[in-house]
Amino acid sequence: MRLPVVIRQIGSILIINAVFLFISCLISLFNGENSVFPLLYSGLIVLIFGIFPLIFVPKFTHLSLLEGVVIIVFGWITTCIIGMLPYIMWGGEFTLINSWFESVSGYTTTGSTILHDIETLPKGLLFWRSSTHWIGGIGVIVFALLILPHPVVSKLVMVNSEISGIARSNFRTRVTHIVRILAAVYFGLTVLETFFLWLAGMSIFDAINHTFATVATGGFSTKNSSIAYFDSVAIEIIIMVFMVLSGLHFGLIYATISGKRENLFRSEIVRVFLLVLFAGVALVTLKLWTDGYGDLWSSLRLASFQVLSVGTTTGFATTDTASWPVFTILVLIYFTIQCACAGSTSGGLKFDRVLLFFKNILIQIKSMQHPRGVFQIRINRHVVEESVVNNAMVYILLYLFIIFITTLVISAMNVDLMTSFSASITTIGNVGPGFSQVSSLGNYSNLPSLAKFILSLNMLLGRLEIFSVISLFFLKSWK
Repeated sequence: MRLPVVIRQIGSILIINAVFLFISCLISLFNGENSVFPLLYSGLIVLIFGIFPLIFVPKFTHLSLLEGVVIIVFGWITTCIIGMLPYIMWGGEFTLINSWFESVSGYTTTGSTILHDIETLPKGLLFWRSSTHWIGGIGVIVFALLILPHPVVSKLVMVNSEISGIARSNFRTRVTHIVRILAAVYFGLTVLETFFLWLAGMSIFDAINHTFATVATGGFSTKNSSIAYFDSVAIEIIIMVFMVLSGLHFGLIYATISGKRENLFRSEIVRVFLLVLFAGVALVTLKLWTDGYGDLWSSLRLASFQVLSVGTTTGFATTDTASWPVFTILVLIYFTIQCACAGSTSGGLKFDRVLLFFKNILIQIKSMQHPRGVFQIRINRHVVEESVVNNAMVYILLYLFIIFITTLVISAMNVDLMTSFSASITTIGNVGPGFSQVSSLGNYSNLPSLAKFILSLNMLLGRLEIFSVISLFFLKSWK
C-alpha cells in the first residue's frame, strides 16, 4: 500500500470541507455572530492540511482495492475529526467528546445530537452542522470525486469501495456513470425541496438547512422541537415526500426521469418497500386513534411523519414518541432496524437485504419440500447471485450481533435497557432518535462519555457498511 497516494486523496476530501467552512464563516460574518473566527480558523487549518498533499505528492493513475478501502475508511475518520474543530473552538456544550459525537453524527447522517438548546447556536454554526449532513449524504469520497479531477481507474476503485455491493447490483449502468447519477439526483432533490419549503413558509435559511438534512436522510434541525416547531401540514407533507424519495435507489430515480425501462414503477424492491411503509403507517395510526391519542386525522398525521422519518433513517420529529403505546414503539423499532433502500442516502441494514432475507426463507422451505428441486431468488425478474445472498445473510447476522454487543456494553454503564437498546439500533442504523432518554425530542448529552464514543463508532460502522472497516484488521489477507 502506498501511503502518499492515500494522503493525497484524503487531502482532496479536506478541501471540500474547507469550502463549506468558509461559506459558514461568511454566513456568520453577515449576521455579526461570534462564530466567525472559529469557522475561519477551522477553514484555514483544514485548507492547509488539504493543499499540502496535493502540492507535494505526485499525481497517480492507479489505485489498488486495498488503497481504495483505506482511503474510504480513513477519509471518513479524518473528515469527522476536522468537523470537530469549529465546535471545539466555539465552546458552549461542545466538549471534546460532544464535538466528536456531533461531527460523526452529522457526517454519517445519523442526526443524533448532544445539544440541549439548538437555537442558541449562531447561524453560521447551524449551517456548518447541516452541511456535514449534506456532504456525508452523498458520501465524502463521492463528493470529492465529483468536484476534483481524478483518473478513471481511480474513480472505479473508489466508487466500488464507497458503494456497497447490494447497491451496485441495482445500478443497471456502467460504474463510471454512478457518480454523475448520484450527483444529478442529489442536487436535483436539494434544489426542489428548498424551493417547496420556502413556498410553504420557511425562511430561505431554514429551508436550506432542513433540505440538507432531508435529502441526506440526516435529521439535524435548526429548531429544538424539530419539525414540530413549524406546525404546518404543508411543510410536513413536503418533507415526507422528499424523505421517501431520498430513501429510494437514486439510480432508479434517475432511470425514471430519463425514461429508462427499469425504473421506480417497475422495481419490486420499491413496491414492497412502499407497501411496508404504508402498513406501518396504518398500524401506528389505528393504535394511536383507538388509544385516544387524538382523532383519526391527528393520529394519521403523527403516524405518517414518524414512520416515514424513521423508516428512511431521517430522524425528524413532530412529537415525542417516547410517550406512545408500546405497540407503536415496537413498530418504529422494526423500521429503525430495516431502514430504506440500497443506493439511497439512507443508512442502516437496507430494505434490499431484508427482502432477500424473507425470499431466502421461502427458498429454504421449498428446498425442504422438494429436495431435488433447484430454486433461485429473483428480484425484478433478475436472478440474484448466490454470493450476494450469502453476503446479505452474513451482514444481517453481524449487524444484529453488533447491536447486541453495543447494548450490552452501554447497559453496563448503568444506562437503562430501552435507552441502551434504542441508542444502539439508531446509531448503527444512522437513524438518530431512539426512545427513553434519547427519544425523538430528547438528546444524547446525559450519556456517559464512553457511551457517546462507542455509539459514534456505531455510526461509522453503519455508514461504512461494517465490512470495509473490519477488513482493515486483516491486512495480511489482502492481495
